[in-house]
Amino acid sequence: MSALFDRLADIHRAAHALPFADAVEDALAPPDELLPAAVLIAVTERDAPGVLVTHRPHTMRKHPGQAAFPGGRIDAGETPVEAALREAQEELGIDPRDVRVIGETDRFRTRTGFDITPVLATVPADLPITPNPAEVAEWFEPPFRFLFDPANQQLKAAQWEGALRHYHEINWQGHRIWGVTAAIILNLTRRMALAGPLDV
Repeated sequence: MSALFDRLADIHRAAHALPFADAVEDALAPPDELLPAAVLIAVTERDAPGVLVTHRPHTMRKHPGQAAFPGGRIDAGETPVEAALREAQEELGIDPRDVRVIGETDRFRTRTGFDITPVLATVPADLPITPNPAEVAEWFEPPFRFLFDPANQQLKAAQWEGALRHYHEINWQGHRIWGVTAAIILNLTRRMALAGPLDV
C-alpha cells in the first residue's frame, strides 16, 4: 500500500461514515428518468499528486469541449466501479490492473439526464496515457491540492435559459473546469472536509 492510497482511503472511509447535507446540485432540476453513469477520479501517485482530467472533443453531442473525468454510461450488468475502469481504459488507455480503487462517492444527477457515480482511485505516476481521439481532445493533470482547495472553486453566475444560474468554476493553466465536473470536485471537497484537514 502506498502512503497516498492509505491516506485517501482513511479520509474516504471516515468522511463517508458521516452525514452530508451540503451537496451542490445541478443548476436545473434533472428529469425523472436518468441513465446511470460513472466517472473515475484518478489521483496520480506522486509526491505532489495530480488528477487526470480530459477535454471532450467539440464534436461530441453531450457537453462538447468541456473538461471531464474519464467516464460514461454504466452498461447492463456493470457496477459503477467496473464502468469507470472500462471508460478510463477506452478513453485514456489505462489498464484497470493499474488502478487502485478507493471507493465510490456522492452521486450527481444532471439536467442532461445522467445519474453519475464518481469513483475515487489512485494510479501510478507517469502512467502511459494513450487518449482515444474520438472521446478525448486532450488530457491534463492539475494538482490534487489545487483542485480540492475551496479557494480555487469560484462561484459564478450567468443568465441561462431565462434565469440567473449559479455554477462553480476552477481555472488551472488555461484549463477551465466547470459544470458537472466542477460540481463533483466541490462535493468531494466538502465531503472529505468532514474528516478533517485534507493533508494529501
